[in-house]
Amino acid sequence: MDGTTGGWFDREIAGCSLVDRRLEKRLRSLLERLGHAMGASIPLACQDWANTKAAYRFFSNERISEAAILAGHFAATRERFAATDGPILVLQDTTEFTFQRERAERIGLTYRVNSGKDKAGRFRMHTVCGLLMHSSLAVTTEGLPLGLAAVKFWTRQKFKGTAALKKTINPTRVPIELKESVRWLENLRQSTELFGAPERCIHIGDRESDIYELFCTAAELGTHFLVRTCVDRLAGDGDHTIADEMAETTVVGEHQVEVCDSKGRLETVVVELRYRRVHVRPPIGKQKRYPALTLTVLYAQEREGPSDRPKIDWKLITDLPVTSNEVAVEKLRWYALRWKIETFHKIMKSGCRAEEARLRSAERLVKLIAVFCILSWRVFWMTMINRAAPNARPELGLTKIETVLLDRLLPDNTGRSPGEKTLSSYLIKIARLGGYLARASDPPPGNIVIWRGLTRLADIKLGATLSYPRQSCG
Repeated sequence: MDGTTGGWFDREIAGCSLVDRRLEKRLRSLLERLGHAMGASIPLACQDWANTKAAYRFFSNERISEAAILAGHFAATRERFAATDGPILVLQDTTEFTFQRERAERIGLTYRVNSGKDKAGRFRMHTVCGLLMHSSLAVTTEGLPLGLAAVKFWTRQKFKGTAALKKTINPTRVPIELKESVRWLENLRQSTELFGAPERCIHIGDRESDIYELFCTAAELGTHFLVRTCVDRLAGDGDHTIADEMAETTVVGEHQVEVCDSKGRLETVVVELRYRRVHVRPPIGKQKRYPALTLTVLYAQEREGPSDRPKIDWKLITDLPVTSNEVAVEKLRWYALRWKIETFHKIMKSGCRAEEARLRSAERLVKLIAVFCILSWRVFWMTMINRAAPNARPELGLTKIETVLLDRLLPDNTGRSPGEKTLSSYLIKIARLGGYLARASDPPPGNIVIWRGLTRLADIKLGATLSYPRQSCG
């Protein structure tokens, strides 16, 4: 992330190879305009009819795909991955984008919901119009997002008929390629191939990723996984299950965790730790296709359930060894970072307001959402670099003009020269532009004040450029 005049936009599209150089310039312009007016509509971000029309043409261009838009960002993520040491967590999750359209068939459907009863007492069902996105976000063990490594878009129409098929045969005998869950395997393969260092990757997912085919794919690629399990699989010789073996496993330690009660108040509770290496067998209908695996099962459970919140009951499964309480706690901390991808999706919906987009077809929407993916990562990175690397240099994330403007807008009394200041000090100033009070007792600024502050800074930078077109702000 350099601090040159071109800014970060150029870095994130440097690896793009669109069919026309003019399209690459338009993509950069869209990133800059939408990034400087985060959450605004395309006309508001583009400001005039010429740029707005060019944006609409870009998203409707059949020669452009969401994969081509994200190719540069993927390449930049790979560079950031290579510049770090140690294990990298690849977080996977699915989110839904819901839209209101008169012609819902041009977007697609996500699911059907019950709308209540009509006057005759019959249940009314309606189809929710929208898209689904499955993404893989690479983060360090300190929680710093390096960028996206894989993204898949689809609607339920693509897998129409699978539900009916499951009613006629055992669901475990349905090939994974016919299920929506194949996205977990596809993203695992794509992200592992992107980084080229499978031994450093730990793919993390919630209970939806408890898929035996995923375990086998990870073993095949030489990479690792850590997922929350919900399936009581056959173990040993097949005459008992994982739950049977874990019931015989004694508690080997305790760990304190912070949780929120029903009123949002933090409290510290103690969970008991149990872990065991288990010989896990594939589902009965797939034992000829997949081998048995030796995996580690880790339980972290409260002894008694409280009355004001759900009981903590984490059951994790991984191919990594767990040989001590310290290693077990490390794996719990890694899994807890899975929430980062939920935050990333929230930025897309609340910050970029992706669900308020007015484009009329799925093909156009996924291209716009691909742009929002890059913008959302940028905001998330700015928020987390302040916490993960507070002493980083300002040029890692900001241009010279931006730091000069921030010093003029919000001068500080530290007595340090501009060359001695850190990126963190400037990010605090950006957050203050977004409404952050920066009191001594306040927690670090979050994503909301960062994206508000970046938008205001962009407006101020534009005003300074127009006022002094031939002079440097410095």
